[in-house]
Amino acid sequence: MIRRLAVAAALSGMALWVCSVGAADEPPVYDAKGAEGCLKCHDKPPDTLILQTPHAMQADSRTPFADHACETCHGPSPEHLVKPPEGEPRAPTAMSFVRGSRNTVAEQNAVCLECHNGDHQINWKGSAHDFADVGCASCHHIHVRKDEVLEKRYQAEVCFECHAEQRAQSLLPSRHPILEGLTACSDCHNSHGGIVQPLLTGATINDTCYPCHAELRGPFLWEHAPAREDCTLCHFSHGSVNQGLLKVRAPFLCQECHMAPYHSSSLYGGDRLANPTPQRELLGRSCMNCHSQVHGSNHPSGVRALR
Repeated sequence: MIRRLAVAAALSGMALWVCSVGAADEPPVYDAKGAEGCLKCHDKPPDTLILQTPHAMQADSRTPFADHACETCHGPSPEHLVKPPEGEPRAPTAMSFVRGSRNTVAEQNAVCLECHNGDHQINWKGSAHDFADVGCASCHHIHVRKDEVLEKRYQAEVCFECHAEQRAQSLLPSRHPILEGLTACSDCHNSHGGIVQPLLTGATINDTCYPCHAELRGPFLWEHAPAREDCTLCHFSHGSVNQGLLKVRAPFLCQECHMAPYHSSSLYGGDRLANPTPQRELLGRSCMNCHSQVHGSNHPSGVRALR
């Protein structure tokens, strides 16, 4: 009895397998002409500029053009290749990367992530931009010889399309040289995701700053605790109206922590600039007239950051 049940179960499973094989979808139909079939209509820039990019290197097996050319990314689209009746629109490609596409952002990004799934892109899934439904094609343009977001000089303008607050900060008197192309957003941020918010390239905020500001790294004999902990306790990242990207002008910034020891605990004000004896804490570099090593000192007598 047990053997009969086992045989019956096996035959039933085989029948289900045969049915599933018979119901399998037909294999995709790709255009045998490859890119030539597309270029009959798409024969002008920016479409033709794809031929000047790394994606069009047929000799490299990792590229789309080494497989099914345009249809590697846009999907097999036999209906799109058929000329429609006069007055009717042409059927769209299976995968479209333009605004208003019938394909979801997740579907579009999945095409890119088939190849670009390592290095900086490895943290894309679950990142802030992924959760915000930002498409790869929103920032990248592959039908051009040089993608603007990969060029330091033009990268910020791509980011500023969404990050308007950072655009405004980059125009303030004290700022990083982003507009000049000497630094780029990607020097500090990994737009594809990271382990530290907001998408920082370093393990901490300070580790992100130190590659450029190496002289402030330390270790110092006498540490200034806030500087060691977090640069953004005193500095804005993208721009400020105060010199040195400070959040508040000294001495007022310093007095947020240093109120009573060694100096008057009363707040400084413009009234103390009056002659004949203006206070030195309000002139020049303010507190840093004396405490010049504000980030830390290696001098044996530098406990108060005076030298």
